Order: sequence, then C-alpha cells, then structure tokens
Amino acid sequence: MKVEIYSDVVCPWCYIGHTRFARAVERYRAKGGEVEVEFRPFQLAPDAESNGEPTLKWAAAKFGGAERAAQMFGHVTGVAAEDGLALDFDHSIQANTFDAHRLIRLAGEQGKGEEALYALFRAHFTDGLDVGSREVLAKLATELGIQADLGGEDGAAAVREELAQARALGVNSVPLFLFEGQFAVSGAQPEDTLLAALEEVAERTGQTPAAKAVEAAGSAKGSGDACDDEGYCAV
Repeated sequence: MKVEIYSDVVCPWCYIGHTRFARAVERYRAKGGEVEVEFRPFQLAPDAESNGEPTLKWAAAKFGGAERAAQMFGHVTGVAAEDGLALDFDHSIQANTFDAHRLIRLAGEQGKGEEALYALFRAHFTDGLDVGSREVLAKLATELGIQADLGGEDGAAAVREELAQARALGVNSVPLFLFEGQFAVSGAQPEDTLLAALEEVAERTGQTPAAKAVEAAGSAKGSGDACDDEGYCAV
C-alpha cells in the first residue's frame, strides 16, 4: 500500500502525526501488511524569513498576542509529551522550510528520507536550531551521511512542483495522509485510528494482510488536530 504524507517540519501536529503513523505501520506490518511511505512537502508559512526570529514572537504577532500563542503551543506540547516527544517552543526558531524539504527529498533519493525528516523535527522542536539555515541543514546532512548541495538548485524544481501539486489537490492543513491516492486522513489522528485506516484501505483495495481486517467504517476519512496553511495549530 502506498501512503503519501503531506507535512511541514515546523508543524508540531505533523511531528506527532508522523510518530503515531510510524507506530501504526509497525503494527500493520506485524500482521503481514506492506506499506510504502512517501513524504510530500507542504509549507505552513511559505513567505516566512529565516532570520532567527523566535517562533513564539512570530506566533504572537500573527495570532493575536503572546497569551494566544502560549495557549496554542502549550496544548500541543502537552499532547506531544504523551507521545514521548519533547517540544521546546521557548527556543524554537521560525524558518522558511523550502530548503528543509529539499534536504528531505535528496535524502529520500539516498534511502534516508525518514532519517532526515525526524532529524529536522528534532532540530526545530527540541534543539532550537534554525532549519531554514543552509549552514544548519548542511551540518545535518553531513551527520546523516547525505549528499546534498543546497547552495545550488538540487531538488528545488521537484519540491516546487510537489508544493504546487499539494495546492492543486486542495491540501490546506497538515499532516494529511493519502492512502493509495484515494483515501485521505487529515490531522494527527490516534495511532489506533491510523492502524484502522490502513486495514480498511487494504480491505477496500484487495490488499488485506493475512490477519483479518478490523471493522473501521469511516476511519479512512475525517479530521484530527492539525496546522493550517496560515500557520495556525489546533488548540
């Protein structure tokens, strides 16, 4: 089964959603299912500048003040902790993520797309690094053993094309999980819901693994917590 995941590396619900989906995939594969995952780019703030501005300051200006920003990030931080993820918005830096998506794509071509994705999530949410900085990205690439010339145009055209495709498909919030190009699950759904979606899609498309698929009517649709294309995250 092919699953395309649209996300951005500065989206906290994407970090949570990817983590939950990875666990659901492990459980699905343990039942005999096969999954091919492709990471698709989406930019919450395509016009953002990578100038070292703290995320809290950026969010306060955009969403009506520091109190509102603190409420938004406080909620998602608590949810992330329940999933074993540490989000440190006190040190997070707002960034334009275009080059980060280039790194993920180039890493994917070298069989390290997932490693790059999670390294970028940790860099932004835990380590307080500027994932819009090509210097930071180059260091991450070296640490991961990825060949990536971000000073040029490597991967740029492909990322622009995929971003345009996401808009054409009507993607306006992430994470979004697209199963077999037909069935969409929106938001950071619970792990059990994502597993049920895998099993339901497998059943609908004749790819049911050896274990009997559970009944999960409606699981391959609907929405969960997400960040939208204005950069606003669910509270």
